[in-house]
Amino acid sequence: MTKTAAVSLVLLIAAVSVRGVPATLPAAANVLTGRAAFGDYRTERPGVVRKITVADLPPPYATASVDHGPSEVSRPPDAWPQAPPGFTVTEYATGLDTPRLIRTAPNGDLFVAESYAGRVKVLRGIDANGRAQSVTIYATGLRQPFGIAFYPPGPNPRYVYVANTDSVVRFPYEAGDLQARGPQQPVVAQLPGGGRLRGGGHWTRDVAFSLDGRRMFVSVGSRSNDDDTDDNPAEYHRADILEFDPEGKGPRVFASGIRNAVGIAVNPTTGQLWASVNERDGLGDDLPPDYITHVEDGGFYGWPWFYIGSHPDPTHHGKHADLANKVIVPDVLLQPHHASLEMVFYEADRFPAQYKGDAFAAQHGSWNRSMRTGYEVVRVPMKDGHATGEYEDFLTGFVTTSGQVWGRPVGVAVAKDGSLMVSDDAGNVVWRVGYGK
Repeated sequence: MTKTAAVSLVLLIAAVSVRGVPATLPAAANVLTGRAAFGDYRTERPGVVRKITVADLPPPYATASVDHGPSEVSRPPDAWPQAPPGFTVTEYATGLDTPRLIRTAPNGDLFVAESYAGRVKVLRGIDANGRAQSVTIYATGLRQPFGIAFYPPGPNPRYVYVANTDSVVRFPYEAGDLQARGPQQPVVAQLPGGGRLRGGGHWTRDVAFSLDGRRMFVSVGSRSNDDDTDDNPAEYHRADILEFDPEGKGPRVFASGIRNAVGIAVNPTTGQLWASVNERDGLGDDLPPDYITHVEDGGFYGWPWFYIGSHPDPTHHGKHADLANKVIVPDVLLQPHHASLEMVFYEADRFPAQYKGDAFAAQHGSWNRSMRTGYEVVRVPMKDGHATGEYEDFLTGFVTTSGQVWGRPVGVAVAKDGSLMVSDDAGNVVWRVGYGK
């Protein structure tokens, strides 16, 4: 048994129940596979490890497609996010305005996008009660900001880049700035922008730099759920990850056929770009999986004609058969409709050693599934910078036993002290996940 498998087995045995719902895990299994790897909020527990493969996928329309959005409620008095044994979860900041993506500056400040308010805030420090010492508005007047990146990479960035829904701008920056020291400067003046929250029309844009700082990656989700891009000019330069230089020269299509890469991050071990992707709706409860994957330069990931390899989308049956063998199968298949958002690589030393180099990703939760799934943070085990194909339910408990949703993770970031920070846009909270005392 590998070290990762052994740790997973210990966590499975120690998994706790959430709000009185007993864990339903096979006693002798350390990784759930096949149909057992699928589930819903009732079986999501800290430490449960799942591995979904291409062979596990049902045919299209095996179940009906439903509209089952979350019925959000205030957090019940006895509800709290649940993490594996040894971890503690505390409220770091409350009273935020729909906090979305969160990124850590080299000096430890946490930059949070309040997308609907059109601004970015800075959370600084930690007081004796475990709360942020200060919450400051860094910049306003933005257009649905989401992605945030510091440039150049390293300990002394000179700019903060912000990805609006339709542009990329930057602000002059020096370590410790709590307010922008100058007006926003356009870098990419125009991106395909806007959209709605459900069924396509994706409006979030993330931004990341290569380790050498020479390339800037910008993710742009599709305008539709699965329209044929041959016939829809609104999909131009969408469902892509675009590449620019740091001054905005470009774009070049770095990878295509990626329906909505909400979160992107560069793996510090390999230098590869990774993406956390929302796949299409409308094919049933368990199809197709959302996914987390490294992204190949020039890679094609199938949308809209194919999904998860060469599986043809029945809406476009027979089209572009020449592309079927060019579709790249993602590294890690998540449960369908999880709504995987921001991702981050864990390079700190606060968590146990086996976590170092792994990825964490926020799962916003399903709206197109009869039984809710997602509403959690997952861990993606890595070996020498490469995914094992498994993922682990890490932070759960955001859904009541009756299926009401009180929390929806969006952003994940690693604080300077090694804690994992999680933004929750339903509770307007940033949670802090620490280990040990």
